[in-house]
Amino acid sequence: MKYDKTIRLKDGRTLRLRNGVEQDARTALEIFILGHEQTDYLLSYPDENDMTVDEEAQFLAKKAASADEIELLAYIGDRIVGLAGIEKIGTFDKIRRRATLGLHVDQNFWGLGIGRALTRACVECARIAGYAQLELEVVAENQRAIALYQSEGFVEYGRNPRGFYSRLTGWQELTLMRLELD
Repeated sequence: MKYDKTIRLKDGRTLRLRNGVEQDARTALEIFILGHEQTDYLLSYPDENDMTVDEEAQFLAKKAASADEIELLAYIGDRIVGLAGIEKIGTFDKIRRRATLGLHVDQNFWGLGIGRALTRACVECARIAGYAQLELEVVAENQRAIALYQSEGFVEYGRNPRGFYSRLTGWQELTLMRLELD
């Protein structure tokens, strides 16, 4: 899936959102690892990532060629400051109309509207791809993210009290959210 848009951020800077391609592999992998270093709200820890630059390049190439999945990179100038993606839940007929959303923004750039821009771009891509529902899981303590998703129309549909086991705090409850697209 192809995507390329430029928007103005709250501080006046320009943010470019575009799908990642093979040549972005090294910097995309770096921002992925940085995000996992900066917060305990993501799925994994930096030391659990064993993806190589070549594997990241293959991942980005596959997403760029896909009609129904995408990996978006958010740029300020030539610096990646966030990434997001949509991925299909599965290909069986009963679930093929559902996709998941995942994103993170470099903490040094929080509060500028990048998370909102990435969320909106993913929703737009999910609609173009023909999905009927976009889903996500968010750590229940992450009230900023939950507020963002709610403001974009996502609704809570459940909780998993033992969704993640944090090395730092123990069990983390996950809030399950969804957005109906049709």
